[in-house]
Amino acid sequence: MIVRLLFLACLVCSGKVVAQASTEVYLFDLEMADGKPMLTNPKNISNNDGYDNQPSFWDDDTVLFASTRADQTDIRRLNINEGSTYKWLTNTPTGSEYSPLRIPGKNAVSAIRLDLDGLQRLYKYDLKTGASTPLSDLKIGYHVWFNKDILVATVLVENRMDLVIINFKDNSTRTVQKNVGRSLHKIPGENLISYLDKTHYEDEKTVLKSLDPITAETEIILNFLSKVDDMTWLPNGSLLVPNNNKIAMYNPEQTNKWQDFHVFDQAQVFKISRMAVSPNGKRFALVTEVSPTQIAELQVEGFNSRDLDAFIACFAEGITVKRFPSSLMYQGKNAMLENYERFFANTKNSSVEVIKRISIANKIIDEEKTFVDGNEGHQVAIYEVKNGLISSMTFIFSEQVISDAETVVQQQLDAYNARDIDAFMETYAENIQLFNFPNQLIAQGKGPMEAQYKGFFESTPDLHCEIKNRIVIGNKVIDEEYVTVNGTQISAVAIYEVENGKIVKVTFLR
Repeated sequence: MIVRLLFLACLVCSGKVVAQASTEVYLFDLEMADGKPMLTNPKNISNNDGYDNQPSFWDDDTVLFASTRADQTDIRRLNINEGSTYKWLTNTPTGSEYSPLRIPGKNAVSAIRLDLDGLQRLYKYDLKTGASTPLSDLKIGYHVWFNKDILVATVLVENRMDLVIINFKDNSTRTVQKNVGRSLHKIPGENLISYLDKTHYEDEKTVLKSLDPITAETEIILNFLSKVDDMTWLPNGSLLVPNNNKIAMYNPEQTNKWQDFHVFDQAQVFKISRMAVSPNGKRFALVTEVSPTQIAELQVEGFNSRDLDAFIACFAEGITVKRFPSSLMYQGKNAMLENYERFFANTKNSSVEVIKRISIANKIIDEEKTFVDGNEGHQVAIYEVKNGLISSMTFIFSEQVISDAETVVQQQLDAYNARDIDAFMETYAENIQLFNFPNQLIAQGKGPMEAQYKGFFESTPDLHCEIKNRIVIGNKVIDEEYVTVNGTQISAVAIYEVENGKIVKVTFLR
């Protein structure tokens, strides 16, 4: 039922990620079915707590990626045909390695090393001897090999990355363009490299360009009307671009429209950040942030096993714990640790049973039964996940029991689907308040709301709302809603609060 109120306000939020998210590397078989690509046989090949990223293919049967162990990041190699046979290619106690790539014509890998003293350089790692050799004094962020002598790299300059051609044969460097992205690839069937021009990135524009590393000439391939950070190529010349749990496909030579390459279950593949395709085009690797669903489940498991370390590890340093909607109970991981140390010390048995779970974007809403030393309770917990950790936890407790709360909310749903404006507005209080979670007021008053919805009902003959999940706790009803409006489906969560037989407040999680 979010669409009933969605047009009243539009909130656009943006933020900068400043911490490494917990990520996993997945591997798929890439097949063609009726001329269309299809991903099958999914495997989590990192399966590791913490940071796993930057996959690349050594050959059709071997994949490389960066993986964290013992507080450092090293390079792992997986022989796909041998299943779970991994080999660590690096072990640098004084630093960490990232972005591994095979060096053409050599039994060696190149990788970015970030040393503990802050020095960042590109190194060569000999696979036979394990010896490492610095390749350049430049502060390289990302790179791709054009051939065994020529490297195209992004070099960190001030607060940006510049595109640089490095020729190891004559020890020359040439800056091609300022302010480029991290995604560098050889273009299939061409002696060219693709890169992302981010000159107008803040204006929601990114340009895909080609580079001839011999002449340094560049050309525009495609203008994106959005911010794009990663892409890759299929052998047939189609390019793939991720957007959260979806991958879109476009072929500059064969079609003038985008189409879905694959849409993943967001509970497994939450937010794709990197992709790689094997040389023969039959294997596909991606990196995804660990989903909020998995993080929420991990903290439940940690609590139920009374493993304080595992439980606390799921939360960010600045975790805020609140009573709905925004009353602060305490803040910070140290305060959380003290609270739960005291709780576990003073209880013999405690557990949580998740009755219902609603997932929307980076938020998880759990309806929970609690069991503490023989006493049973009922609560709802709203977890907000950022960078792979729970950044806020908001509790709703069953303090005020209203027997008709669900009845009132169901009446307004029925009226909404019937597009009956009088019956719909009858369910709301005169001073109805609408909020974005947790407490941002976006609209108030029954009069303006009725004026808006009268025209909306008249102009949307296909209007329909379906409830996927409903949680009732005290005087609150939490609905996970799927709304059809003018042929488009929208999903959201609404928390309705009922007093004296009327809806007095609605809080939306978008």
